[in-house]
Amino acid sequence: MEYNITGHTGLTGLLGSPVAHSISPMMHNEAFRHLGLDYVYLCFDVDTEHLEDAVLGLKTLHVKGFNCTMPVKNKMFELVDEANEAAKIIGAVNTVLNDNGKLIGYNTDGIGYMRAVKDAGHDIIGKKMTLLGAGGAASAVCTQAAIDGVSEINVFSIKDNFYERAKKLVDRINKNTKCNVNLIDMADKKALYDSIESSDILTNGTPVGMAPNTEQCIIEDEDVFRKDLIVSDVIYNPRETKLLKIAKSHGCSTFNGLYMLLYQGAEAFKIWTGKEMPVELIKNKYFS
Repeated sequence: MEYNITGHTGLTGLLGSPVAHSISPMMHNEAFRHLGLDYVYLCFDVDTEHLEDAVLGLKTLHVKGFNCTMPVKNKMFELVDEANEAAKIIGAVNTVLNDNGKLIGYNTDGIGYMRAVKDAGHDIIGKKMTLLGAGGAASAVCTQAAIDGVSEINVFSIKDNFYERAKKLVDRINKNTKCNVNLIDMADKKALYDSIESSDILTNGTPVGMAPNTEQCIIEDEDVFRKDLIVSDVIYNPRETKLLKIAKSHGCSTFNGLYMLLYQGAEAFKIWTGKEMPVELIKNKYFS
């Protein structure tokens, strides 16, 4: 792989742990090359304990910006100088712009999901969503969907140590958007199935069904799948989870989390460069 590094090359990258498996360097560097931009994207394995030192170093080196992945997204929110609306509501940052020494934090995960919805041919603005899970990915999906204009979201979560945190997130979303968001115990199956019946889209924001546990499915009753229900999954490994297979067999329109990954990266790319990522090129090379 050839890079034309110059004395003006802008540095971008990914902070988190682990990061060696990430597709982001291939995606961003291909886009930089295609557009003739003098940038490079690298991965840096950094845990929460060392994040502040790493960010100070990158800021001192005048990096253009960087992404954050687990486990440092929440800690990164505490280190930026200002943040966009979604990042403030979620309390987590996955993209940082270094604006002449001022670090501006964004959360583009939800933007990636909402663009993936459109890419799949759907319009869910003004409609109802049933969202499974209240972790990092689900929080981003819920927040951006509410900001963009989804009218109602029922969030189903298990009552674990994070349930109280989920309550606070839902309160922030309700206070800062026009969306009606409700948090419901995942154990309440009647409430879950009633919600799905009245929803336009069902989204799995949990890791249930992710490799290597591909035989798991978070929905037990197949009767909830009707032909006009959209079913999506933030998981992209496997590309078709058991949830999506079953939903498709009942005539539902389905899509996975692969393009959520692509489009959150495309948004970060635009934040750093002011240019649109050539997403069709990246799709054909790395996502087909």
